[in-house]
Amino acid sequence: MHKNKLYIAISLDGMIAKEDDSLEWLEAAEGLGDNGYQAFYDSISSVVMGNRTYRKVMEMTDDFPYPDRPSYVLSRTQQEDPNVTFTSGSLKTLLPELQKKHNGDVWIVGGGELVKHCLEHQLIDEFQIAIIPVVLGSGIPLFPKGTAFTELKLTKVEQFNQITMLHYMKK
Repeated sequence: MHKNKLYIAISLDGMIAKEDDSLEWLEAAEGLGDNGYQAFYDSISSVVMGNRTYRKVMEMTDDFPYPDRPSYVLSRTQQEDPNVTFTSGSLKTLLPELQKKHNGDVWIVGGGELVKHCLEHQLIDEFQIAIIPVVLGSGIPLFPKGTAFTELKLTKVEQFNQITMLHYMKK
């Protein structure tokens, strides 16, 4: 059976970005190689992200970073980008459809509101959270206020120099 996987980096205080959406603090982290990214990326068949995350990704790069994976952006407004499909569909329907259509696991890229909605419907099967050793003090949390109570089971811990990768599964 295919899975929905959250793979994301957070600050030590649980933020995925600064309040202005900046991510430069991620680049300063002393990792090791690609910190396990390629192995994770090879395990997924499609990508889902929220519109705010999509816009930030596109600000950071000239080229779409996932050109070889079908990519979906949750958005109420249609936009033009040949690399992605914009959808306002229900996550409860969309994620199982993507698993079947693309015959594999789905990467839940982020952001926090998407994660919140996924947890509300118990749609994330695996969590891979990279802890970056920095305290931002404020910012955009991975788990926004009102996120559903969710119990997880720690399955693995990896260290990539100063970055700690925590692996969890739903209980």
